[in-house]
Amino acid sequence: MKTFNDTRLRLTGPLLLFFFGSLFFRVKLLLSYTSVELIRYFIVGIASGYICWNLTRWQVRMIQRRYPSLGHTRYRLYLLLLAFPVLVNIGYFIRHFGHILIAPDAAEQPTYFDVKFFINYLETIGIQIFYHILYIGIYEGSYIFIQWRKTNIEKEALLRTLWQDRFEVLKNQVNPHFLFNSLNTLSSLISENPDLAERFVDDMASVYRYLLHTNEQELTTLRKELAFIGSYYHLLKTRYGSGLSLQVAVGEADQDALLPPLTLQMLVENAVKHNVMLPEQPLQIEIKTIGGVLQVSNTLQRKKVRVESNHVGLSNITSKYKLLNQASPLIEEKDGSFCVTLPLLHEKVAAN
Repeated sequence: MKTFNDTRLRLTGPLLLFFFGSLFFRVKLLLSYTSVELIRYFIVGIASGYICWNLTRWQVRMIQRRYPSLGHTRYRLYLLLLAFPVLVNIGYFIRHFGHILIAPDAAEQPTYFDVKFFINYLETIGIQIFYHILYIGIYEGSYIFIQWRKTNIEKEALLRTLWQDRFEVLKNQVNPHFLFNSLNTLSSLISENPDLAERFVDDMASVYRYLLHTNEQELTTLRKELAFIGSYYHLLKTRYGSGLSLQVAVGEADQDALLPPLTLQMLVENAVKHNVMLPEQPLQIEIKTIGGVLQVSNTLQRKKVRVESNHVGLSNITSKYKLLNQASPLIEEKDGSFCVTLPLLHEKVAAN
């Protein structure tokens, strides 16, 4: 929980408030006091001011630790509203009994519930309400501002990261090597298998159309992603043959769920990039939904020569989910497989 350093404010704040309150609320009364009564008034007033300031500060900070996020602001204000009358009355009784404690013989012993006591109570409570509004306003107001600024800084950083990732992904997606390999494969197919070559051209067109237009969208349906990955997989399958296998187990009910576009492509591309694909040792990729989440896994059979990676794909996916205020994808290696678990969204969530 990030808060401001209030050491100097805690030292000077109660003192300034005491003199301000005395000047504007008690000046007529103070002019009628003797010097001894003035000293007693100053001692009790300043001491109770420091106690009430720090007690309210402790209460506000405790609630902030319990409910720290900017989204909890309304709940924190409800709790502070409940605590407010208690704190105000504590402030009154600290002053009241402070006067009795410091000079029991000089202090006028009150007759509770009479008119004079009630009038004095209302006057003091009014001043305490003013003080406590300032106490809470200082600490909760500054906290909200700090959290708001922190949230905006994080959001700006995420946006910069996301646009950089999009640029990197776009560069990778229209990578001349991928295009060259695809055209080379197509060249071979034209003479060997014209029908397959025709389908290959259709899939290439679908892939590049999706790549160039969909990455600017915030969310897309799982149905569209699966249709795209079918075309993308066919390009890879034509090139790698029996060295690559893809299984999809997604129920009809889950296909209208939402996720960031190109998520599946980046995960499949990541699997192909880092693993060996041989007919006798095929790379098996599985896409399935389970319990409202999407799991994309592949067998772990890493290439012997380490492939340089800046993890742009995984970083891009994580950034998109953060920008949507959703839980981050779970990335894990287990039982000889690499698995990424992604939340599926069932309503369009705009990045706030």
